[in-house]
Amino acid sequence: SRSAEDILAECRRVADEGYKEIMLLGQNVNSYGNDLPGGTSFSELLKLVCRTEGIERIRFMTSHPKDLSDDLIEVMASEPKICNQLHLPIQSGSNKVLKEMNRGYTREQYMERLKKVCRAIPDIVLTTDIIVGFPTETNEDFNETLSVLKEVEYDMIFSFIYSKRVGTPAAKMPDVLTDEEKHRNFDEMLKVQNEISKRKNETYAGTVQKVLVEGLSKTNDKTLTGRTEGGKVVNFSCSDNNDLSLSDYVGKIVDVRITSVQTWSLFGETEN
Repeated sequence: SRSAEDILAECRRVADEGYKEIMLLGQNVNSYGNDLPGGTSFSELLKLVCRTEGIERIRFMTSHPKDLSDDLIEVMASEPKICNQLHLPIQSGSNKVLKEMNRGYTREQYMERLKKVCRAIPDIVLTTDIIVGFPTETNEDFNETLSVLKEVEYDMIFSFIYSKRVGTPAAKMPDVLTDEEKHRNFDEMLKVQNEISKRKNETYAGTVQKVLVEGLSKTNDKTLTGRTEGGKVVNFSCSDNNDLSLSDYVGKIVDVRITSVQTWSLFGETEN
């Protein structure tokens, strides 16, 4: 772990340079400080980072489900600068596969953690990682993963078909499913999740969202793009400015009324 003093100094530096948002990044941010003598915990570090003047949004990833503490949930709920977004990888909905992945938690433990988060932060935006086609995964195991998606209704998932990594125990495990079955299951999962993501996005239509502007949209040079506090991508036009000046918007948080939605992004117009 980097020292808290080093991290806080960098936060102050980027704040002085005009940055509004920072992300604390680690393979497992929840284990931050465990390797430091008398080290600051991750929840304590977040509190310290929240005191940085000029920083308005704080994100972090990735949290490991087995280490998601009540203290961290409480800090997320109580500190207004911490974004209402959580990336919590489950990888599989099958306890058998989770054990063989050596994930260190069961489906039931994961769901209990998630329920605590949702009780503390009702408007939390949830994302996760899913691996399809782990060597020992059966179609029944895959269906358990689908049932998690339907129960949780993540805003977005990052999904992958398992690929062997030389030197890992899984690389020596024989495959249960054929490549054709793995790809079929993967496509079915995407279909289920796309429907969920679109439905979740539709709840934003007509609302006004605070968007941190990042720059020009890829759609055209008359449209800006940015993200909501929950990490939703918003492409929007400026209702009061036909001659777009990036310097007037980039790095600023503006109010955008959402006029239409797609599966992975929102569209809108700045409020007058």
